[in-house]
Amino acid sequence: MSAQTSPVPLSFKVRKLSRVVEVEFDDGVMFSLPFELMRVYSPSAEVRGHGPGQEVLQTGKREVEINGIEPVGNYGVKPLFSDGHASGIFTWDYLYQLGRDQSAMWETYLQKLEAAGFTRESGRDHQAEAAGGHGCGHSH
Repeated sequence: MSAQTSPVPLSFKVRKLSRVVEVEFDDGVMFSLPFELMRVYSPSAEVRGHGPGQEVLQTGKREVEINGIEPVGNYGVKPLFSDGHASGIFTWDYLYQLGRDQSAMWETYLQKLEAAGFTRESGRDHQAEAAGGHGCGHSH
């Protein structure tokens, strides 16, 4: 047993057709992490805010793609998402946590979306347009 406590990925594959990142860890565990889950739980200030209660609910990310992944040192990766988001650094520990807790995290995310009046497909503008566009100040 090594002195290292955290599992480290042995393989890391981006599956564009199924929209998942497959990560196999050295403890024998493998996770399939949906792109959408990774995007809405990105560990960036843009998503998490700068403190508790400042999280920003991410909407309309069901179709998000990962266009590339950059290594960050020997401790993580930075996915380049198709919506331009590229500031989240996913450490090995965080990827493991996402995999381990993804069903609970999905449930929390879906509850937050529903409470805010969104579906996984809808972003803010779609809601306004569906309601007949109630003058939200956006020009199209």
